[in-house]
Amino acid sequence: MNELTRKERMQLSRVTMPEQDPDSRRQNFTEVNLGLTPELAIEEARRCLMCRRPVCIDGCPVEIRITDFIGLVAEGEFDQAAKVIKEDNSLPAICGRVCPQENQCEGACVLARKDKPIAIGALERFVADFERDHNLMAAASPIPRTGRRVAVVGSGPAGLACATDLARFGHDVTVFEALHELGGVLVYGIPEFRLPKEIVRTEIAQLEDMGVEFVTNAVIGMIDSIDDLLGEEGYDAVFVGVGAGLPRFPKIPGENLIGVYSANEFLTRVNLMRAYLADSDTPLLELRGRNVAVFGGGNTAMDAVRTALRLGAAQASIIYRRSEQEMPARLEEVHHARQEGVRFRMLAIPVEFLGNADGFLKGVRLQRMELGEPDEGGRRRPVPVPGSEWLEDVDVAVVAIGNSPNPLLGKTAPDLEETPWGTLVTDEATGRTTKEGVFAGGDIVTGGATVILAMGAGRTAAASIHEYLRTGVWDVPDEPVEVPG
Repeated sequence: MNELTRKERMQLSRVTMPEQDPDSRRQNFTEVNLGLTPELAIEEARRCLMCRRPVCIDGCPVEIRITDFIGLVAEGEFDQAAKVIKEDNSLPAICGRVCPQENQCEGACVLARKDKPIAIGALERFVADFERDHNLMAAASPIPRTGRRVAVVGSGPAGLACATDLARFGHDVTVFEALHELGGVLVYGIPEFRLPKEIVRTEIAQLEDMGVEFVTNAVIGMIDSIDDLLGEEGYDAVFVGVGAGLPRFPKIPGENLIGVYSANEFLTRVNLMRAYLADSDTPLLELRGRNVAVFGGGNTAMDAVRTALRLGAAQASIIYRRSEQEMPARLEEVHHARQEGVRFRMLAIPVEFLGNADGFLKGVRLQRMELGEPDEGGRRRPVPVPGSEWLEDVDVAVVAIGNSPNPLLGKTAPDLEETPWGTLVTDEATGRTTKEGVFAGGDIVTGGATVILAMGAGRTAAASIHEYLRTGVWDVPDEPVEVPG
C-alpha cells in the first residue's frame, strides 16, 4: 500500500460486490451477494487511508483491528488477515454478511464524510470465506485447562462469542441450545439467501475443535433450572444468552385467523425446518399466487417479505407505520427487496384482520398514519388519521413488529431481576445479573439488537466470568479484564 499516496487512495472508487440478478434470485434461496474476488478485495483494501487513529475500530462492538487486517488484504496476505480478525471475532463469515456495518465500523470511517466508506463488511466476509474455501482454518492450539466449568445457555451470537473466549481462557464450556440445531437466530431467523446455514455450521465447528461441548434440545427452565446448573450439575458460572424470541402482536381482532403468522414462526418454518425445499414435510400455507402482507420495517420484516416472494407470492408487501426514512432495516436489505419487486406501503397500520367462514384470513383493515412529534428514540411518532381506514385483500399476514424475552427462564429463576419489559437486569460493564454466578448478554438484556452487539456483550461477560472464577469476588473489577487474543 505504500506505493499510493493518501490523495491517490482517496481518488479510488469503492468496488461493487457481485450479486445475483434480481429476476433470477427471487426464484431461489441461493445467496444474493456473491462475494468479492481476490482482485476486487485487494482493490478495495487499497482505498484504506490507514488512519493513525482508526476510528472505524471504535465503531466495532468487538473492536476488530480493522486497519491491520485490511492492510494484509491489500498485500494479498488473506490467511494472515483472517487470523487478525479472529483474535476479536470468532464469527467473521457471519458478521461480514449480516452486521449493519453502515451504522458501525463503516459509519465511523473517515471516508464516509465525503465519499463512500471502505467496504469493511465485504472485506471481512471475503477473508473468512477465503480461509474456509482454501482449507486454511488452523487447528486450535492446546490450552492449559483451569478445571472450572461454565454453562452457556443459548447458542446464538452472544452465547457463541462468550463460549469462544471462555474456552480460550481454558475453562470447560458446555452450550445448551433449546432447538435441535445450533446457532439460535442465525439459523432460525435469517434466510438462506442472506446467511447460508453451512456458514454457521462451519464457524460453530471451530468452537467444537476448541473443546466446547454443545447440547441440543435442552430447554433450560424445563430439563434443568439455573439453580440445577450451579448446584447438582456442578457448573461454576452460567451465562444466559437466550435472546428475545417471544413475538409481539398488535392486539387487534382477527390475530388468531389461519394465515396470520408471527415472523418468528414463519421464518423458523422456512429456515430451520426447510419449508422452502420441495420435499419438505414442514406445514406452511401455500403462498404461490397469494397476496402476502408483512407488517414491520426492520430486517426481520425484510427477511420475511423476500422469503414470501421466493415461495411464489403473487404480491408481497411491506406495510409500515412510519415513513421509509424511519425504517430500521438495513439500506441494503430495503434496496434488495425493492429490486426483487416488494411493494412498500408506508404510514399505515392494521386495525383488524378479516376472515371467511372457515377461519382463514382473507383481508385486512388498514388505517393511514401521519408523523407527529419525536418519540423517546428520536423518531417521529406515528399518529392515526381519523376516518382514513380502507380494506385490502390479503391471504397471508406476517407480523414482524418486534420480540420480547421468553418468560420461561424468569419463572424458574425468580431471583434474576427483570426490567418491566422482561429483559434481565445486568451490570453493563460486566454482564453480572442480580444472582451470584450468573451473567447475561445479548437480546435477553437489550431487547432485539444486532449480531455483533450481542457478540460484544458475550465477550464482555466472558472476561467478567473469568475474573470471577479466578478471584471468587462477585464485584466489578478495578481494572478491565483483557479478553484473550
